[in-house]
Amino acid sequence: MRLAPEGRFSVGFFAGLSLLSMVFLPPWTALVFAVFAAFLAWFFRDPERGTPEDRSAWASPADGRVVEIYPSDHPFAGKCTVVGIFMSPLDVHVNRMPFEGTISYLEYVPGKKLMAFNPKASLENERFYMGFETKAGRGMTVQIAGFLARRIVCSRAAGETLSRGERFGMIKLGSKVDLYLPEGMVPAVVVGQKVRAGETAIGVKSAR
Repeated sequence: MRLAPEGRFSVGFFAGLSLLSMVFLPPWTALVFAVFAAFLAWFFRDPERGTPEDRSAWASPADGRVVEIYPSDHPFAGKCTVVGIFMSPLDVHVNRMPFEGTISYLEYVPGKKLMAFNPKASLENERFYMGFETKAGRGMTVQIAGFLARRIVCSRAAGETLSRGERFGMIKLGSKVDLYLPEGMVPAVVVGQKVRAGETAIGVKSAR
């Protein structure tokens, strides 16, 4: 199983402590460190994923459950449809690019630590906006910290061009990711549906 870069040091550190404990400390300490290393390895897991067969479809940026879908208007994205995805502590926390595009807007906003599934979390919690230009229009992801989440990671910079399904960051522990679909795209999911980052088609071209 591939590990997210953000977790490799922590997993290696506790695995090393476990090995050293087998030599210098009581056996039970080695077991404690080994269990913690295994938990971190599971949390930072980063499985390979395919992408939707429909090349025009936007992929989910996160694993989790769709908790809201609503129209919006943002200074960067313009008129759009927002799809909110709640990531529980049990979900894979690596975030993926929903559609091929070039990053042109990055903004970090400090804020509260409301429960990630709270409707106010998208506007009041700590969050990180990543907007990008695509052939279908401007899109945007918003990584939102939750009650347990303590660190938002976006590993990309303005000017980078990413392909659909490419990794761009993660949020540690329970959290939320919003996807802003541009005009002309409609949700391909419903509230309550489980989605997988990079794999589930979350937006498709409007039939109109």
